[in-house]
Amino acid sequence: MNLILQALPVAAPTVGWVTHACFLARRLRSARRDPLTGLMGRTEFTGRALRALRHPHAAVLLLDLNGFKQINDTHGHAVGDQVIAAVGRRLDAWCAEHGGFAARLGGDEFAALVRLAPEADLDAELTHGLSARLSAPLDTGRATLTPRASIGVCRKAFRPGAGLPDLLRGADEAMYAAKRRGEHWRPGTHLTLAS
Repeated sequence: MNLILQALPVAAPTVGWVTHACFLARRLRSARRDPLTGLMGRTEFTGRALRALRHPHAAVLLLDLNGFKQINDTHGHAVGDQVIAAVGRRLDAWCAEHGGFAARLGGDEFAALVRLAPEADLDAELTHGLSARLSAPLDTGRATLTPRASIGVCRKAFRPGAGLPDLLRGADEAMYAAKRRGEHWRPGTHLTLAS
């Protein structure tokens, strides 16, 4: 008993500091998350993506909602927030099924990194899989909406040696091409890296 009483002055502050450190770590994690969707933000996505790109079947996706400004203008920002939150949940679930993760970059833009096997049918995965899931009807309480997204995908295998910035650029270019053409998704094209 005497030994316990002697250890108390050392143990009590240590327990206090450990508790405080755990509290701060939890606050830091929540600060790195998008409060609306619960998805990670750009900085956390970048760090995690750099590690995940080691996988040979990694693919980077960028998504942008179509007509989102009209949703906000017609139904209000509260409904727009419901759409963003629902799209975030749907994207996150699809990514988890494909060995990946998602982030909200800001506004109505999202990024994801998933594993897509070389033999994967991208049209089935992206048109009938992801795009269909994102555009499932959403009852906001004021209106039933069907969010639509343009998706750009850039597979690591298509750009050997490319880093995250090049893959993101490829996915971004493909996303805007899909948007211009009214398509669900577009693949990033092959790229020869300049030396």
